[in-house]
Amino acid sequence: MQNQKIQTSYLLCILSLLYFNYNVFAQEETKSWTDYRGPEKNGHSAARNIPTVWNDSTNVTWKTPIPGRGWSSPVVLNNKIWLTTALSDGKELRLLAMDATTGKMLHNLKLFKVDSLQENHPLNSYASPSPVIEAGFVYAHFGTYGTTCVNTESGKVVWKRTDFHCEHEVGPGSSPLLYNDLLILTYDGTDVQFLVALDKHTGETIWKRTRDVDLEDMKAESKKAFTTPIVAKINGMNQLISVGPHIVAGYQPQTGERIWYANFKGFSASSRPLVTDNILFFNTGFGASTVIALALGGEENATDSIKWINKKSTQARSSALLIDSLLYMVNTGGQAKCFIAKTGVELWTARVGTQTSASPIYAEGKIYTFDEDGLTTIFTPGTTFHMVGENQLPDGFMASPAVVDSALFLRTKSHLYRIE
Repeated sequence: MQNQKIQTSYLLCILSLLYFNYNVFAQEETKSWTDYRGPEKNGHSAARNIPTVWNDSTNVTWKTPIPGRGWSSPVVLNNKIWLTTALSDGKELRLLAMDATTGKMLHNLKLFKVDSLQENHPLNSYASPSPVIEAGFVYAHFGTYGTTCVNTESGKVVWKRTDFHCEHEVGPGSSPLLYNDLLILTYDGTDVQFLVALDKHTGETIWKRTRDVDLEDMKAESKKAFTTPIVAKINGMNQLISVGPHIVAGYQPQTGERIWYANFKGFSASSRPLVTDNILFFNTGFGASTVIALALGGEENATDSIKWINKKSTQARSSALLIDSLLYMVNTGGQAKCFIAKTGVELWTARVGTQTSASPIYAEGKIYTFDEDGLTTIFTPGTTFHMVGENQLPDGFMASPAVVDSALFLRTKSHLYRIE
């Protein structure tokens, strides 16, 4: 009897500890947005009491003008918001920090002065890659123009790299990825295509890996991409999964060694891949924009492991959401689509705005989409489309939002808003 009481007490202690740890994790998850797709890098937020109604004057805690031009998404940690921008038509690249409570500008740091600029598409900016952040440090990346680590307390630069280059042709787009002690960068240009991992503490190169894909006979514009990789567990092993021009591959994150690859036809993809149950969902890019579901964990050449392909007006710029067994995406024309993830069968299509580049988010049982005219459309996930509401701001969205506590941080083309 005594042993049974001891075992029961022990079990209750373990359950209490697990409950405490879960709540601490959930609380931390709602108080930060460390990557442009959130803490889990999939567009999901555990935050509560997110608003569903606002305009330029309603439910706006503050509105701060953003100098220059930049489409990078805000990241948030320890009540500070960080984002990048470009001044002087791209020749001055800056990192901004704002107080999340008041919207007051805390840092306006000039990071790079660029004497010679590549061409840039009007749809893009010279500050489109989003920063990533962790305790004490924020990492800003501007593609071929440079990468830096900044101390979040002092605003002082810890290290810089300006020696990795590619010809973006229409501007940079791939955001950095933090993984353990590594900062992983993606360079898919019209001239070279490679991944590089830096020591996040020092900026020193740990490994560099070329794409190993034959693009020799292709036009220059067909050789580029703008995707940001993810790290996912496949058969119990973490893999760095990166989509490039005409190829997707999995790598050992610590060494850059390639584990598998699959070839396809497509370029200029910018949407981030998703993985569940060893199935990879990714977009092939512009032109005939296509979503592919690929089974992982088999042969080194996984080209024949495609489970399904959907070519019907899928997304090319914004990233998708995976919620339960359904896949949601918004195409560039402003149509939301819902697919059965297992089969690729389309369940519905609904208009949620006009041209769309920003990625949707999922919070408190609702999906939020953001178009280039400043419209946010809110609907509930499910096998049929059910709209919750629409909200309009005077300027459009190119950046994806951040969600912290009960607030949305929305970057339009001219301002940053706190909506709650």
